[in-house]
Amino acid sequence: MPRHAENRQLPYSAQQIYDLVADVARYPEFLPWTAAARIRSRKPLAGRSAGAEVLEADLVISFKVFRERFGSRVTLLPAEGRIETEYLDGPFRYLHSHWEVEDRPEGGCEVRFLVDFEFRNALMQKIIGVVFDEAMKRVVSAFERRADALYG
Repeated sequence: MPRHAENRQLPYSAQQIYDLVADVARYPEFLPWTAAARIRSRKPLAGRSAGAEVLEADLVISFKVFRERFGSRVTLLPAEGRIETEYLDGPFRYLHSHWEVEDRPEGGCEVRFLVDFEFRNALMQKIIGVVFDEAMKRVVSAFERRADALYG
């Protein structure tokens, strides 16, 4: 139900932003409400370009009185500048997110982000629904601040 899309132009290369988003294990260092991250598995993606892989990861999200773990499958497609995330298990009915990064001819890169999800718990869905857009803007801004810290 909640869905958020955002486009940003950043002064960094597409590869730098791609690497930042793909480094799921470091999310607790800079992402709001992310208490922990664990990579369950990491496998090359057969039949795709070099570097393509699928990882399964657990994130622990902590928001007010809620603390939930969820698992997701993250498909990394570096040659295409795409990262796709799909839900495996946890508190959601469904979750899908999509990142695309592309170098701009004039320098820097274009970043496109989309997330769409729904919680199983109606109370959690209602609480998140009130602050959803602002929360997603904070998440995207956290990636931007992290890029500034690493590459700026």
